[in-house]
Amino acid sequence: MKLRALLPLTLPLVFGVIVVMFAVQAPGFLSAGNLKSLVLNNFVLLAIVSIGMTYAVAAGGIDLSVGTALDFASFSVVVLLNGGHGWAVAAAGALAAALLVGLVNAVLIGGLRISPFLATLGTLFIGTSAQQLLSDGGQPIYIAQGLKPGVAGLTPLLIVLGLALFYGLLLARGRLGRQLLAQGTQPLLAYYSGLSVRWIVTVVALATALACGIAGVLLAATVSAYVPLSGNAFLLNAIGAVFIGTTLSRQGRANIFGTLLGVLFINVIANGLLLIGWNFYWQQVATGVLIFVVLTFSFASRRLVERA
Repeated sequence: MKLRALLPLTLPLVFGVIVVMFAVQAPGFLSAGNLKSLVLNNFVLLAIVSIGMTYAVAAGGIDLSVGTALDFASFSVVVLLNGGHGWAVAAAGALAAALLVGLVNAVLIGGLRISPFLATLGTLFIGTSAQQLLSDGGQPIYIAQGLKPGVAGLTPLLIVLGLALFYGLLLARGRLGRQLLAQGTQPLLAYYSGLSVRWIVTVVALATALACGIAGVLLAATVSAYVPLSGNAFLLNAIGAVFIGTTLSRQGRANIFGTLLGVLFINVIANGLLLIGWNFYWQQVATGVLIFVVLTFSFASRRLVERA
């Protein structure tokens, strides 16, 4: 029992060691400016996308189209603003565009019974081609001069915290969360218990897309432009953050708090290695190795506990 109780401490302990290492080795790592940039600039968008991805993984699937939903939302913001509409209309249109991506996934997975991996992979391919067609081969589209909003301060971070609280409570305490986890861990038992697989798939797809839509609005507001395919940059890190976060659960389940810590873990590694002066490609290698070490240690420890 003592070893089982220590399992959720794997990630915090490794994270603490890494922070201490960078504090000693990387000049300026603990400076106020660097920490502010780390949290407000690097953390926010990946955290929002990863919160959405948490639902997909919790239900036993994956969503490879999170970047597509984000990009469609960003595109809608820019087009609607340049068309003379206000920010309220632009934001609503962006969320609608993202939810449309989620609805397509729901139909493919829940209606046509295509696996989440293949369904969202198809959506990713279609979305990639559509963006290239809509942007004249991948050219950025800028928000017209005078319409730039300038997202600043703690607003994006507050959005992350609010979204994490809402999604987290639903997953950990709500009936919906129990259904998602049942579908993810024991799909056959969930099916024979009378749970509606189509309903669960639809909710998961829309919840994931909604989070990505919010990230798309923030991205467009931050850079004052739509940059085609920029959302795909968040895909692998979001998947990594969610699975890193499962180490906080004794059952190895996806959870919102663990996901946020996983996002922070990935960003701290990238930031610290950058300050040390490592080449970008070696940063990717080191990040992958550390993620592998954390997951391997956690899964191996869990196996030992199960055999004990």
